Amino acid sequence: MPNNSVLVVGGGFSGMTAALEAAEVGHEVFLVEKTPFLGGRVSQLNKYFPKLCPPSCGLEIQFQRIKKNRLVNVFTLAEVVSVSGSKGDYKVTVKIKPRYTTPGSIDLTEAANELGGSKESEFELGMGTRKALHKDMPFAYPSRFVLEKDECSAAELEELQGVTGIDLDDKEKTVELSVGAIVIATGWKPYDVSNLTNLGAGSLQNCISNMQMERLASPSGASHGLIQRPSDGRSPKRLAFIQCAGSRDENHLNYCSYICCMASLKQASYVREQHPDCQVTIYYIDLRTPGRYQKFRDRILSDEGVHLVKGKVAEAAQGEDGNVILTVEDAVAGTKSREEYDMVVFATGMQPTLSQEQLPIDVHVDEDGFAEENEGKGIFVAGCAKRPLDVMKSAQSGTGAAMKAIEAVRGR
Repeated sequence: MPNNSVLVVGGGFSGMTAALEAAEVGHEVFLVEKTPFLGGRVSQLNKYFPKLCPPSCGLEIQFQRIKKNRLVNVFTLAEVVSVSGSKGDYKVTVKIKPRYTTPGSIDLTEAANELGGSKESEFELGMGTRKALHKDMPFAYPSRFVLEKDECSAAELEELQGVTGIDLDDKEKTVELSVGAIVIATGWKPYDVSNLTNLGAGSLQNCISNMQMERLASPSGASHGLIQRPSDGRSPKRLAFIQCAGSRDENHLNYCSYICCMASLKQASYVREQHPDCQVTIYYIDLRTPGRYQKFRDRILSDEGVHLVKGKVAEAAQGEDGNVILTVEDAVAGTKSREEYDMVVFATGMQPTLSQEQLPIDVHVDEDGFAEENEGKGIFVAGCAKRPLDVMKSAQSGTGAAMKAIEAVRGR
C-alpha cells in the first residue's frame, strides 16, 4: 500500500506552504530545514510584495498554522543525507544537528550578552554581528535560541553549564522516515558580488547588495532600520542602484531574476521615506514590473527624487571619503560619464541553492541550478528552487507542488 506521507525539503515560504497544504487535507508531512529557523529569505526582508507587509505578517500566520497542525513534523538544523526507494515508498535518513538549548521559549538574551566576542551574522548578511548564543529574529520559529558550541571558550561553556535553557549534552540525531512523495523547496541565495570584478568585487566601501539593503532597512536588523553608510554611519545624499548586477550575463547568471527591478523600486521608497533629501538613481537595462506591479512602478517613479537612467554601469571604483565613483552610460542620450555617489546598491540576482549544493535525491538540475520535477518518481519542486519568483508566486508554487504530491501518494 502506498505511503501517504510527504517530505518537504526546505522551510522557506514555498516549503511551509507546501507542507501546510498537504497536512491540512490529512497527510503527514516532514518539513526539513537546514538552518535553525523557518522562514527562508522572506524572514530577512524588511517588506515584501504585493502589499509591502513586514515579513512577520505572513510568516507568523504560517507559523501559527504549523503549531496547530499535528501532521506537520518540523526538523530544523536538519539535512537529508540519504534517500532510497521509489514513488510511494521512499526511505529517507535525516541528520539533525544539536541545538544545545532545551525545548521551549526561554529568553536567553542575558546569557548571550554575557558571552565575550561576536562574529559576523549569517542572517544579517554581513550587516551585523551575533553572539555564539543567538536567535536571529524576534518572531523566529522555533522561538528558541541556538548555541554555536564550538565558538565558545572552555570558560564560557563552564558558565553556561548551569543556565536554565542550555543543554550542553545535546547530541546529533538521525531520524529514519518513510514517505510517498518529495517536494524540493530549497530556495535561493544572493549572487556573490565578489564575482563582479568590474564592480569592485565586493571590496568597495559603501557598496552593498539588495538583500543587505533589506537588512539595513529592517527594524529588527543590526542598525534598527536606519539606512546609513556602512563605513561611517552617515545618511546618504546620493544613492545609486545598479540593476542586473551579475544577471542576464553569460559570465554570471544567464537569466533574469524577475524580482530585482521591483526590489530596487521598493528600496528606493525605503530611502526616500527615511531620507527625503536623498537623490536616488536607478541604472537599468530593462525595467521589468509585470502585471499589477506597473501601478507600483508608476507610484515610485512619480517621486521627483527617484531618477531612471537606461544604461549599464561599466565600472565602480573607490572615491574619496568613502564615496563610490561609477562609470556609466546613458543609452538614450548616448553619453558616458563618471558619477559619484555616497552609497551604491547592487541588484544581485537569485541563484538557486542547488547550483552549488547537492541533494541525495534523484532530481535533475539544469545548467543554471534550477531543479526539474520528476512526476513519475513522485518528486516535485516549489518556489525559487524551480525558477525566480516573488513571495506570492512562491506560495502559489508551494500549493501546486503539494497538490501534485497528494495526487502522487493517492495513486492518481
